[in-house]
Amino acid sequence: MKKKNRKIHLIGICGTGMSALAVLFNEALSEVSGSDQDFFGPIPEYLEKKKITFYKKYDAKNVPKDADLIVVGNIIPLSSEENPEKKEALRLGLKIQSLPEALSDLSKDTENIVVVGSSGKSTVAGMLAWCLHEAKMDPSYFIGALPLDLKNSAHMGRGKEFVIEGDEYTSSKEDKRSKFLHLNPSSAILTSAAHDHINIFPTEESYKESFKKFVEKIPGNGLLVYSENGTNNKEISRHAKCKTVSYSLDQADADWHAENIKYGMQSSFDLMHRDKKVVEIKTTLLGRHNLENIVGVGALLLSNKKMTPETFAQGVASFHGIAGRLELKNKNSAIPVFQGFGSSYEKARAIFDALRLHFPGQRIIAVFEPHAFVWRNRKFLKWYEDIFNDVDEVIMLPAEGHGKPAEDQLNTAEVWGEAKKYKNIRTVENEKEGLQVLQEIVREGDVVALVSSGDMLGLKNSVPKLIEKYK
Repeated sequence: MKKKNRKIHLIGICGTGMSALAVLFNEALSEVSGSDQDFFGPIPEYLEKKKITFYKKYDAKNVPKDADLIVVGNIIPLSSEENPEKKEALRLGLKIQSLPEALSDLSKDTENIVVVGSSGKSTVAGMLAWCLHEAKMDPSYFIGALPLDLKNSAHMGRGKEFVIEGDEYTSSKEDKRSKFLHLNPSSAILTSAAHDHINIFPTEESYKESFKKFVEKIPGNGLLVYSENGTNNKEISRHAKCKTVSYSLDQADADWHAENIKYGMQSSFDLMHRDKKVVEIKTTLLGRHNLENIVGVGALLLSNKKMTPETFAQGVASFHGIAGRLELKNKNSAIPVFQGFGSSYEKARAIFDALRLHFPGQRIIAVFEPHAFVWRNRKFLKWYEDIFNDVDEVIMLPAEGHGKPAEDQLNTAEVWGEAKKYKNIRTVENEKEGLQVLQEIVREGDVVALVSSGDMLGLKNSVPKLIEKYK
């Protein structure tokens, strides 16, 4: 057994990004420990499976006195006053980094393919990593979610490529720069820059500014691939000093696009480079947005000559997506249950559009939790006017979640009242009520969508179990 070369401790290890970083350090032969509290699955089980030690309560004695590095996550409570472990690390004079600083160090000698945008990042990064993996290139990767095909959300490979999901959120309590500004991209995919994280970026201009700074970091011999349809993408792409390539699902004036699209439980299309067919693509991923994601991944890998078109098509055909991103949660029921990540209008809209496209004529029941800050913000009340237009029934959970209390933040009663102006919505206070209401309205032939960026009071696990009885 190879000797561990460094001792690393992660404060806030149960976050998706921090747990992925823990895996990277573990595979880089570091001795890894961590701590967290007030967390929920599936990350704790994932860390235990990886045999990574973590404490379930913050305590100064958890901090190794001889640690080479302390990595501090960007969640509450992590200030030196609130968190005893950070306070102890400062007292001991240990080296402290944020997640993106540590990730930057780990990727300083690799060819970094960074995926950025307000939607689709995890799926695109996962697909890139999977295609490179299937091409036997053993890439490193860091993905802020759990891929269904790859064993881990992160991996230190032997290949020269490092696929990184880049996050525009702040780096730490002290460093308000976007995380992706610490990275060193060789090439990048920009999916969209629709205004998000309004508790951090109060204006659309402030949000775009981070993306402009990021694309300026790509070297002159690098490549920026951007969605022609993505909000603010054309404006942001003009700040790149490298070659830029556009992609779209169905706009023929983009450098890469799709033709002859056929939707089904297995969809297919011809991948086009300008007016030339490159290869036929088949996929089990649902929705127009995922087909566009495939075009974007193909645009980067094939423009950079990473593999043949045939190898790329084989990789896409065997890619099943990301946990919780339009993931089918039950395979043996007459009523499919899909889990989707609905942290913004753009993401929730893509979920409902995809299900309506693939299940025409069937009733769609949405179990929706306004968990993300934006769903509880007065500025974005207009989202409720049409977000449920293509949904037949809505069960809405309490409006609670992350994001500091703010002057323009709404409470549950206000959110429910606004949503009910535009849709006949059923509201529930807890898991038991949610299951009871769902059982009353669901019938054979329906499709159920669990939409949230939170834990949904446990309904993410209990709804699929309830629906299993419909054979």
